Amino acid sequence: MDKQNISRDEIAEAMKSEFGFNRKLCLDIVNDIIDIIIEGLKLDKKVKIHNFGTFKLNNKKSRIGRNPKTKEEHNIPRRNVITFKASKILLKYINNKIND
Repeated sequence: MDKQNISRDEIAEAMKSEFGFNRKLCLDIVNDIIDIIIEGLKLDKKVKIHNFGTFKLNNKKSRIGRNPKTKEEHNIPRRNVITFKASKILLKYINNKIND
């Protein structure tokens, strides 16, 4: 399974087709959930959603990067990244959907 990004619009569209709500309401719900997760990460380093997964804030150290074409080196500054680990229940659900 390839890792792919999914947009807020795609999540809202899936909610619309699944539950029959209008698109704007679905997009508002998605944005509210994401805002709550971000606020939770600001307060703590981890946000766990039961039977869904865990969002975690990781610090990446500064490092030297290299342009593959020119081989020119430059500094990549330290930054915070959000990682997500899906729960076993969510992974099982996704695998069942893929195999159907």
